[in-house]
Amino acid sequence: MSTGAAELLPSGGDALEFLDAGGDIAGRSPLQLFWGRLRQDRVALVSLGFIVFLIFLAVAAPLVVSILGLPGPNVQNLNLTDSFGSPLGPSLAHPFGVDTLGEDVMSRVIYGTRVSLEVGIIGTGISTLIGVVVGMLAGFYRGWIDTGLSRLVDVVLSIPVLLLGLGLGAACSVRGCAKGLIQPGLSTILFIVALATWPYIARLVRGLVLSMREREFVEASRALGASDARIMFREILPNLAAPIIVYASLLVPVTILLEAALSFLGVGIRPPTASWGQMIAAATPIFNTAWWYMVFPGAALLLTVLAFNLLGDGLQDALNPRNAR
Repeated sequence: MSTGAAELLPSGGDALEFLDAGGDIAGRSPLQLFWGRLRQDRVALVSLGFIVFLIFLAVAAPLVVSILGLPGPNVQNLNLTDSFGSPLGPSLAHPFGVDTLGEDVMSRVIYGTRVSLEVGIIGTGISTLIGVVVGMLAGFYRGWIDTGLSRLVDVVLSIPVLLLGLGLGAACSVRGCAKGLIQPGLSTILFIVALATWPYIARLVRGLVLSMREREFVEASRALGASDARIMFREILPNLAAPIIVYASLLVPVTILLEAALSFLGVGIRPPTASWGQMIAAATPIFNTAWWYMVFPGAALLLTVLAFNLLGDGLQDALNPRNAR
C-alpha cells in the first residue's frame, strides 16, 4: 500500500488503527481495544493501581508489618495507654496510634485488608457464578423454569439484607450452620454475601439472555445440532462477558460494605481477627478521645470502596463498544 493511501486511513477508529510491517491493514484484538480505552482513563488506572497495592498488602501483610517494624495485629501492650487507660495517639513507633488494648492500629488496618478483599472478591465470585447459572437457565428456557427461578429471585430480593445477615450471623456464630459446613467467621460472611447478592446478577443475565437467544448465531448453532449447554455457555455466555465483568466489579464494594456493616453490628468477623468494620465499632465509644482508632480504618474502607467504584466505571466505559476512540 502506498504512503498516500496510508494517509487516508482513519486515525481515530478501532478497526483500522495501524499498518503492520508489510504495509497491510492490521486490526486490533478485543483485548487491545479494551486496554487502549482503559489506559486513557487516568482515574480508572489510578484506582486499579490502588487495588493492586491493596492486594499486595493483603498477601504480604506479615512481611509489610515486619519491614515497618510494627508489632503483630494481636500483640497487646498496656504500657501504650495512659494512666486512665486511654490509648496513645499516632507516633513514630505507631504511625496510626494504638487501641484501648495497646494493639497497633496500623498493623490491624493492614491485616484488615485481607478480610475485606477476601469477602469482596471471593464473595462476589461465588454470587456471580450462582447468578450467571440461574440467569442463563431462566432466560434461555423460559416457561415454567423462568417463572420458578424468577419468583425465587423476587423472594430473595424481598428479604432485608441486614436483617438476614444479623439472623444468619447470630445463628452460625457458635457452631456454624449446615451441619458444620458453614463455620463461624469468614465462611459465614461469605455465605451471607453470596446469598444476598446473587439475585442482582441473575436478573441482569436473564434480561441479556432473553434479548440474545433469538439472534442469528444462536439459530445457526441450533441448526448445526449444538446442544443447549453448548449454546448457552459457548455461544451466548462469551457475548455477556463485558456486562458481567462490569457489574461484578461494581458489586465488590457492596460486599465489602456489607461485611463491614455486619462486623460493626457484631455478627461478622470476630476478635482477635482484624476487620475494619469491627475496628470502627470498637472505636465508637472512645471517638472523642481516640479519633485515630476510627479515622484510619474508616479511611481505608472509604478509599477501597471508592477505588472499586471508580474502576467499575472505567471498565464500563472501556468495554462499551460505543465509546470507541
